[in-house]
Amino acid sequence: MKLFDLSGEVAVVIGATGELGGALAEGLGEAGAKVAVLGRNAERGQIRVKNIQAKGGQAAFFSADAIKKESLHAAHLAIEKALGAPTILVNAAGGNDPKVTVTADRSFEQIALADWQANFDLNLVGGVLLPCQEFGPGMAARGKGSIINIASVSAHLPLSTPLRPAFSPPNKTASCCSTTTVPQPPAPKPFGATRRWAVSASPTNSSARHYSSPARRPAALSPGRTFVWMEGFWRRQSSFYP
Repeated sequence: MKLFDLSGEVAVVIGATGELGGALAEGLGEAGAKVAVLGRNAERGQIRVKNIQAKGGQAAFFSADAIKKESLHAAHLAIEKALGAPTILVNAAGGNDPKVTVTADRSFEQIALADWQANFDLNLVGGVLLPCQEFGPGMAARGKGSIINIASVSAHLPLSTPLRPAFSPPNKTASCCSTTTVPQPPAPKPFGATRRWAVSASPTNSSARHYSSPARRPAALSPGRTFVWMEGFWRRQSSFYP
């Protein structure tokens, strides 16, 4: 018996050419979704498509740069033509950059502003803002969809030494803050990771508030020790880390 049945769903995975996004893309394909593999590296993208197809799934690669609005829009049009209207969006673009990582050879004061801004844009602008702006309105208009942002347990408390400021605060912290989860009435779950939760946010995080409803659920995945609101109180929940 399948734990999830995503037959008829169209899943857009931005950053599916990477390890984390690729694993999510393959899992969505195994669950029956038609998977749009998005990324900048066509060679890795086609390998991911073949992996999904080898397991009996349906997938296609679409070239896209997450920090370029025009590129995302062109990919969106191509996806709708080839696979149908997207119902799931996974924002897995982003990652660490050695140029903005504090090490024994590079102090925090030596990080160049341009490098910091580039990594910030990749993780937050390309990892949340632009993809949600591109794919969110269609989901809202259709009254159905799930948006899944990738955060990190390091957003709550930096776990590594030396500190990785580009991947911890502010990037992944901002990802979490822009997708603060609160319980909502149960709704059909096109993807189990959403946990039937919708998103609420402050006015500065209006995109999350705008797209949330019982049938449209943005969520932030933050592997590790997290705190969730359950049964009227905050409860600590550990997943990958003790």
